Amino acid sequence: MKPSGHRRGASLFRIQGTLAPRPRAILWVLSFLVPLLAWSAVSYVPWIWHPLVEVSEPGDVRWFTPGMRVDEQAFDRANALVAKNAGTLAVGTPANPVFLPAPHEVARALFTSFATPPRLSEEMWLHESLLHSMRTIALGFLISSLIGIPLGIACGAIPAMARLSEPFLEFFRYLPAPAFGALCVAVLGINDAPKIAIIFIGTFFQQVLVVANTVRRVEPSLIEAAQTLGAPPRHQLLRVVVPASIADLYTDQRVLLGWAWTYLVVAELIGTSSGITYFINLQAKYRAYDNVMAAILIIGVVGLGSDLVLAWIGRRLFPWRKDAKPGLGALFRRRSGKPVVLEGAA
Repeated sequence: MKPSGHRRGASLFRIQGTLAPRPRAILWVLSFLVPLLAWSAVSYVPWIWHPLVEVSEPGDVRWFTPGMRVDEQAFDRANALVAKNAGTLAVGTPANPVFLPAPHEVARALFTSFATPPRLSEEMWLHESLLHSMRTIALGFLISSLIGIPLGIACGAIPAMARLSEPFLEFFRYLPAPAFGALCVAVLGINDAPKIAIIFIGTFFQQVLVVANTVRRVEPSLIEAAQTLGAPPRHQLLRVVVPASIADLYTDQRVLLGWAWTYLVVAELIGTSSGITYFINLQAKYRAYDNVMAAILIIGVVGLGSDLVLAWIGRRLFPWRKDAKPGLGALFRRRSGKPVVLEGAA
């Protein structure tokens, strides 16, 4: 007997339920399609939000030029003055501000930004700027992970290590990374080193605490079994704790890599401007906001694409996992009938 439509609809919103492959795919597409439709409606439907008028024929209004965008009230006042003198009225169409380009303009800019050479010889192509930013992110996050993951595992597994490290880490993680910009430039120079340092500062302290909390969720019975079998502390850590938590640690790194991207724009403004941030600021000075939006969307595409690749790799590295994204989300799940509480320095 097939379930009723009401029953199927209710299952979509079941608490901690599972979705069939087809609804999952449809909802994934809708998550992008709904914002795109809203953007298209604002861009193409005049009565939703078009506060300006784009002048197509200036008529006898001297300060109007074709393609100029003016406030609707200013447009009406100018035409009213011309009408009093029996002049030719200006003609225009409803338009949005120049900083809100339509989807087709951004789509065109996505192609032209890669295919059109920079205006000045010393400027970078879009792909060069993007690769520069990806290198900055990769180096900053790699250095953070090389130090943060071992330290986080030690804090999560050894109470004395947690007590020694976590109070300071809890304090330092509330300090905004951009505040260290001037100090990083003074110490590391004006090139890429201070930018990498900001990425490191923005992710390292959070990373240690997140890794430590993930390690603390290892089932105590596994450690007790290893102790019963006479395993020394080093083997308990390397052969029990790390293997038991490695899948969650992998997912945590995916989430933390997204955090690293959030510091990119601030980091690239420190010292000499570079990377995708320099491209965005340069296009804003030229008032080429379609290129600005295109560059911002490219950051999202690269970030999402890298996360999907990492997720695909994770499914093959850890095929026994049923859930797609435990990691940080699992911190708030229930275990043994009680909410899991983040353990901190206390």
